[in-house]
Amino acid sequence: MFEGFDATEVDTGAARIFVRHAGDGPAVYLLHGHPRTSATWHRVAPLLLEQGFAVVCPDLRGYGRSRGPAPAADHAPHSKRAVAADIRAVARALGHERMLLAGHDRGSYVAFRLALDHPDLVERLAVMDSIPISEHLARADARFATAWWHWFFFAQPEIPERVITADPEAWYRPKADPAKMGAANHAELMAAVRDPQTVRAMLEDYRAGLTVDLRDEQADRAAGRRLEMPVCVLWSSRDDLEDLYGDPRRIWRDWADEVRGRRIESGHHLAEEAPEDVASALGEFFRDER
Repeated sequence: MFEGFDATEVDTGAARIFVRHAGDGPAVYLLHGHPRTSATWHRVAPLLLEQGFAVVCPDLRGYGRSRGPAPAADHAPHSKRAVAADIRAVARALGHERMLLAGHDRGSYVAFRLALDHPDLVERLAVMDSIPISEHLARADARFATAWWHWFFFAQPEIPERVITADPEAWYRPKADPAKMGAANHAELMAAVRDPQTVRAMLEDYRAGLTVDLRDEQADRAAGRRLEMPVCVLWSSRDDLEDLYGDPRRIWRDWADEVRGRRIESGHHLAEEAPEDVASALGEFFRDER
C-alpha cells in the first residue's frame, strides 16, 4: 500500500499522529472513519496523487498508530475539536497553509469541526456518509436507534471495553472483509483493534460525540455559525443514510450555502469499494469542475 508515500509521526503537543503523505500539489487531507485507519484510503490516495494533488492520510487520534492523551471524565481529550487541532498541527508540520479536506464516517465529524473552527485553513470540504451529529440526534427515533445502536452501546462506561477486548477480531471481523478491503489494509485494521488502548480511544470518540461534540454543535447552531466554503456530500447507495433521511444534501444546506454532491454506488466503506468513483468525485470537486 501507499507506494511512493512517506510515513512519519507528527508530535502535536497533545498527541502523536501517524501520517502518510506524498506529492507537491494542492494538499488533500483524507480523514478515515471507525474502526478504520488511514489505510482505508490506500486505493483512493494514489488516484488523487495522479491527478496532481499532494495527499495526506493521518490516523486520527487514538486510532491505528496514532496516540493521544489519556481519556477524561468529560471526554474532551477525544472531542472532534481536539482531534481537529491535531490535523491543524499536522498541516503546519507539513507546511500546508491551506487544505482541501475530506472525511468519511467519524472522520467527517472531525473535518466538519475543523472547517467550522478554521475556515482560513479549509478551502473546500467533502463529507462522506454523514450528517452532523446534532442532526442525527435531533431525528433519533426507533429506526435510528435500531440501525445505529452502537452509538449508544459505545457510550456506556466500561462495558464496551470488556465486550470488545474479549475478542476484538470477532467483534470487527463481520464488517471487515479482506477481499473488499485489501489484505494489507485488513491486516493493519486487525493489528490496531487488538490493542486495548486503541479500542478505548475509539470508544471515547463516540462518548465525546454524544456529550461535548453535541454541545459544541448546538452552540454553533445557536450562534448562527455556518460553513463558509463549498461543501460536497457523497453517500453510499447501499448504506442506510438515505433510507433514514432522504437526500443528505438537504440537511447540510442548513449548515452551508454552497452544497453539491451525489450518491456513490457502494457499501458504507466507499473508499475501499468504489475508489475510482470516489477519487473522480473528489478530484472534480477539489478542482472546482462543475
